[in-house]
Amino acid sequence: MRLLLASAIAFQTFAFAPAVSAAGGDSNPPKPTNTTKKCLFGRVYDEAAGRCVKPNKSNFTDDQLYQAVRELAYDGQYENAQSILRIMAQSDDRVLTYWGFTYRKMGKVDLANSYYRKAIETNPDNILARSYMGQGFVAEGKTDQAIAQWREIKARGGEGTWAEASLRKAIRTGLTYSY
Repeated sequence: MRLLLASAIAFQTFAFAPAVSAAGGDSNPPKPTNTTKKCLFGRVYDEAAGRCVKPNKSNFTDDQLYQAVRELAYDGQYENAQSILRIMAQSDDRVLTYWGFTYRKMGKVDLANSYYRKAIETNPDNILARSYMGQGFVAEGKTDQAIAQWREIKARGGEGTWAEASLRKAIRTGLTYSY
C-alpha cells in the first residue's frame, strides 16, 4: 500500500509539476574548490597562507567552514567533515543538518535523525534537513515518513527546489542523493 501511495504521489508530482530549478544556496550540490581538491587529512586550503591548514575559527569564516564541510561530505570524507563541524557553532541549523547527513552516510541512522530533528527544531523551514531526513526514511523503507517530510517541504514554500525534487525522486525511485 505504501509503495502504491508513494508511486501515485511521485507520478502526480512529476507529471504535473513545473520544471524543477535548482534552489540555490544549500540545496545545490557543492562545487569543488581548492578546499578538498588540494588538501588531505581534512585540511582546508587557505588562500591567504597559500597552503593547506587545519581549519579553525580564526582563519576561516563560518560560511567558508560550512562550504568545506559540504565539499568534504560530498566527497565521502565524512569524518573529515565532522572534524570541521566540531569547531563550528553547534546551535546553527546548517551544522546540525550536516551532522545528521554525515552520520546517516556512516550508517548511524538514529543518531542522524536526532540531528535532523534538532536542525528542524532550530529552524522549521530548513528544507534541506527535511529532505535529507526524508531520504534516510526512503532508504529505511519508511516511505510514509518520507512523504510527510516531502509535504512539509512543499508547505514551507520549497516546491521546485532541489531539496523537494530530490526527495520526490527518492520516494519515486528509492534512490537517494549523496549531497
